Amino acid sequence: MKEEITICWLRRDLRLTDNTALYHALQSGNKVVLLFIFDKDILNRLEDKADKRVAFIHETLLEINQEVQAHQAAIRVMHDSPLEAFEKLQNEFEIKAIYSNRDYEVSAMKRDEIIENFAISKNIAFHTFKDQVIFEKSEVMKKDGTPYTVFTPYSKIWKLQFHSDELVFYPSENLLSNLYTGTVVPIPSLTEIGFEEIKSGVSKPELDQNLIREYQEKRDIPGVEGTTRMGIHLRFGTVSVRKLAQVAVKTSETWLNELIWREFFMMILFHYPKVEHQAFRMKYDGIQWRNNEAEFKAWCEGKTGYPIVDAGMRQLNETGWMHNRVRMVVASFLTKHLLIDWRWGEAYFAQKLLDYDLSANNGNWQWAAGCGCDAAPYFRVFNPTLQTLKFDPKLIYIKRWIPEYDELYLYPIVDHDFARKRAIAAYKEVM
Repeated sequence: MKEEITICWLRRDLRLTDNTALYHALQSGNKVVLLFIFDKDILNRLEDKADKRVAFIHETLLEINQEVQAHQAAIRVMHDSPLEAFEKLQNEFEIKAIYSNRDYEVSAMKRDEIIENFAISKNIAFHTFKDQVIFEKSEVMKKDGTPYTVFTPYSKIWKLQFHSDELVFYPSENLLSNLYTGTVVPIPSLTEIGFEEIKSGVSKPELDQNLIREYQEKRDIPGVEGTTRMGIHLRFGTVSVRKLAQVAVKTSETWLNELIWREFFMMILFHYPKVEHQAFRMKYDGIQWRNNEAEFKAWCEGKTGYPIVDAGMRQLNETGWMHNRVRMVVASFLTKHLLIDWRWGEAYFAQKLLDYDLSANNGNWQWAAGCGCDAAPYFRVFNPTLQTLKFDPKLIYIKRWIPEYDELYLYPIVDHDFARKRAIAAYKEVM
């Protein structure tokens, strides 16, 4: 006779505290198997087998496992396609219900639909919850029921609807004694799932309230530690967005706006899935991109001759992170100065960024390229020299990432005034 269990399937919510699906699963009346699946379909697409994101997930799973061991439980970590994983678990257990938190990316929703259909076919209850956002899908809409496509009015309604004193937290950490305590299956090593044994180098999610208080003043200065580095923790759910929003609303509206931008881009991707591969403003798909491969390579390697651009790309290549202001500068440079398709840059960031999130990456690249829903106008072309004078005048950031700066630095790959005029002419062609 197989044991009756409930499964809580972790994905973008790698934490035991304030986890909506876990909280409800632990109250289901059955013992709960905590499950994570290293999805072969996703991992097989990652060319870099020293991917720090995979290492970070692995480290986090080991930490979760250590925490649940205090309750004589263990997390079940599988390396399979999700459907194969659930078929194997169904052979082992009598699964009564599957609980998970919602994901809004197109591929994730297709994956979840496959598992829901499997659950229905086996008479298994399938429950999903909102967890990684404050407002999801269609919760912040215009009066006529259509989605906002401009950030400012969206953010105003978001703030009107948000009441921090009414936030509901889910103390899942208090119910861990309801976890399944049967057979323990060892967590596969990074090597066993096809990756190199490396460290992610990511710190635990510690919220520095002084930093948030000073965020407005320091966030654009790449030479100081003025941002919270919460991107990767929001991406993988190692921190609760409810906790962050509660702090932000009391501490910094500017930082709260960053959380709202994240939800705005998620909402755009959900309602307009075409943006994953096309410009939100379709006319911009007609731009005649130059797509010079040698120039793209120089941009990727931080060898354009524009120090602020090169410093940003070198920081990205070396650490998997880039300062937010510099991200705008390098994206504008690629699309406007070099007239290289924003999708090339988006794909490179997707490969390199530890905090890569499809909706935000796509939304910000389309913003920089001037083709997005809430975009910089086509005639705005960031001047890297002026950006340096404004945000890194003492060259602290640049010299940190370009040690050869004082000796013999590269000649610029393209003249700014020439590139600006060329970009505006190319964009006008499709107006």
